[in-house]
Amino acid sequence: MSTRPEEAGNVKVGSFIVIDGEPCRVVEVEKSKTGKHGSAKARIVGIGIFDGVKRSIVVPTDAKVEVPVVKKFNAQVVAVTGDYVQLMSLEDYNTFEVPMPQEEEIRSKLGEGVEVEVWEIMGRHKIQRVRG
Repeated sequence: MSTRPEEAGNVKVGSFIVIDGEPCRVVEVEKSKTGKHGSAKARIVGIGIFDGVKRSIVVPTDAKVEVPVVKKFNAQVVAVTGDYVQLMSLEDYNTFEVPMPQEEEIRSKLGEGVEVEVWEIMGRHKIQRVRG
């Protein structure tokens, strides 16, 4: 299960939400008051976790929105090959590849044997930080 429903009115800045099928970190939540006809609305702005693109949605506060389930685990770098990093999970020892992180402070520390924290979101992986 990669997402779960959550009421739009409960979404907070810093949490995660799926906008246009892309998991995003919420950077702004604006709630409007109930009008004469209709319900209160929430305007939610998020930045894509994988692509860094800013997206926003406007939904009634009582509407259900998709919230990605984030699985965090540690992995060890097996090899760095151009645009990809080969990792081995320290939980089940499976190996897999992830795209090279965009963040320079992470890229500069990657090398064989380095331990990293990986987030698995909706079947995709991202190196979040270097450990140690």
